[in-house]
Amino acid sequence: MPFEEKIGSGASAPLALELRGVSKSFGLILANRNINLAIRPGTIHGIIGENGAGKSTLMNIVYGMHTRDEGEILVAGASVDMRSSADAISHGIGMVHQHFMLVPTFTVLENVMLGTEGGMLLREGRQAARARIVELSEQYNLVINPDALVRDLNVGQRQRVEIIKALKGGANILILDEPTGVLTPQEAEQLFEILKVLRDQGVSVLLITHKLAEIMDITDAVDIMRQGEIVGHRKTSETSPAELAELMVGRKVLLEVERTATSPSEVRFSATNLGYTNSLGVVELQDINFEVRAGEILGVAGVSGNGQTQLMEVLAGMRHLTAGSINILGTNVTSSTVTNPRIIRDLGLRHIPEDRHKHGLILHFEARENMILGLQDSDLAGSGFLMDQAAIETNCREKMQDYDVRPSEPSHFAKNFSGGNQQKIVIAREFSANPVVLLVGQPTRGVDVGAIEFIHKQLLELKDAGCAILLVSVELDEIMSLSDRIMVLCDGKNVGILPREEVDRQTLGLMMAGQKREEALA
Repeated sequence: MPFEEKIGSGASAPLALELRGVSKSFGLILANRNINLAIRPGTIHGIIGENGAGKSTLMNIVYGMHTRDEGEILVAGASVDMRSSADAISHGIGMVHQHFMLVPTFTVLENVMLGTEGGMLLREGRQAARARIVELSEQYNLVINPDALVRDLNVGQRQRVEIIKALKGGANILILDEPTGVLTPQEAEQLFEILKVLRDQGVSVLLITHKLAEIMDITDAVDIMRQGEIVGHRKTSETSPAELAELMVGRKVLLEVERTATSPSEVRFSATNLGYTNSLGVVELQDINFEVRAGEILGVAGVSGNGQTQLMEVLAGMRHLTAGSINILGTNVTSSTVTNPRIIRDLGLRHIPEDRHKHGLILHFEARENMILGLQDSDLAGSGFLMDQAAIETNCREKMQDYDVRPSEPSHFAKNFSGGNQQKIVIAREFSANPVVLLVGQPTRGVDVGAIEFIHKQLLELKDAGCAILLVSVELDEIMSLSDRIMVLCDGKNVGILPREEVDRQTLGLMMAGQKREEALA
């Protein structure tokens, strides 16, 4: 008999979802081991764990994208066999993946209709789908325009489209895999309000995340995974971030970074009246001025979409600046200078890109190949005419061990690592090159609490060793805890630069909304 819970009338209701003894292996890699999980109806249930702990694999089993090797899955008390996502959908399970599965050139309506067109006469299917989108938008506060092109939507709006797709398919169990990894804090808050409405309407929500604050803010209960196993279950009201972090990692975790007193020296990196106008004539950056000294972290804060990406890509040579100048270790770069990422790298600048998939990795290359990208002409690849494959593999194994990349297999394709472990590969490659000037974009996006602690420690050690670091992050806590000074961008302009000791969240929020430094401090 499946576990049942008592409800108000004294009758009993089966669990929304139950897993019993579920295991899954990929070759010699045991991804899930004897998983037992119980999800109550009308709750938000968190599943947390380190990168590579098996969270996404487990949810892909529930959603029918992987078949389990052992165990049983029960939905509403009945044993089911999940062989495909169509099976999961037929049992009322929907999933919003970490990387959205939408067609950018299609409208919201067309994306929602995909796979459920409604027969040969598309007109009737379109009318029914439109009516359902409007109904779901009103019921769950999912404000979206059915006729908008997906490519014109921001990330938060695209996520709403994915949720509508799942609910239109009849989902009363909704799985969200790292849903806030690419959201701004404001978009994350909007998502949580939507999830609360879904819960109150009886939908069971499974929230897969590594962010302890989200677990504490939004969930009713949480299961903790480590190395493919469930190592703990807690009611959220009866636990703490420190306890959850220790269960995740298997040791006590320092949740607050310990910064040492800074003594910045010479200017290593600066911009003077930097501007960027895109190919359509739109000014995206205007009159940006800053300098970063050796032994200093300059944080860049701002609401997503206010020029941070353009700034990082101009500084890294991925876009060509159209006004002003950049100085890297004494070399001046202007609009008349021929640049590209390799030239900028050769000047001494290293770069952790914001989007690891587009600019940090080649997903169809092996880990060992990705670990030498941009370094293929160095001794890491050997000293002969041909690349030394043994040296490349040894380099990768050492960095995987140093940065705890899981699985530690150099021949593993980058696409097959979890998002957090993909990020660790990029970080390992760039940090271990002993940079003297470093651009860092969203360093802990999609990374678990143990890895965040490690990355923050490495950044501070680089700073203490004299590296000049420009840090861009949408995580305000990260910016405030790591930075010596903070520059705020709004609408492509530098609103002001403040010493860390003069900054609080309210002041930063006002500046991010466009108030000048003096107004925000008043």
